[in-house]
Amino acid sequence: MTNPYRAKTAEQIKVIVAGMLERRIKDPRLGFVTVTDVRLTGDGREATVFYTVLGDAEARADSAVALASATGLLRSTVGKQLGLKFTPTLTFVLDAVEEEAAQIEEALARAKARDAEVAAQAAGASYAGDPDPYRKPDADEVAVD
Repeated sequence: MTNPYRAKTAEQIKVIVAGMLERRIKDPRLGFVTVTDVRLTGDGREATVFYTVLGDAEARADSAVALASATGLLRSTVGKQLGLKFTPTLTFVLDAVEEEAAQIEEALARAKARDAEVAAQAAGASYAGDPDPYRKPDADEVAVD
């Protein structure tokens, strides 16, 4: 169960880091970065900042280098704005949301193609036995009441 104080602190760190990346960090290597989540350890000493980058692998690598070089400034700003006794160390991790979404889309496309194959096979198929497997009284047998 998550400590509400830690969840609130993590959300504040997310807002501060995102604002700093938008306004103060002017590194040309920094691409279009979006901070997706921040997770704090139980003691509040380490914060893992998850982010995504719009672009190709080169843009992701350049943004990772830019974030690594700006970590000190970001950490000191977080410490000043939050007024914590111990400012957590910031670790930036590329969020794999885009790759996972692509894998899910690919799996759904394969399932849809397989469903279409099965439907095509079923369209030309016939029953193994009688088309109507239920017993019916013969026309000669009339129920006598």
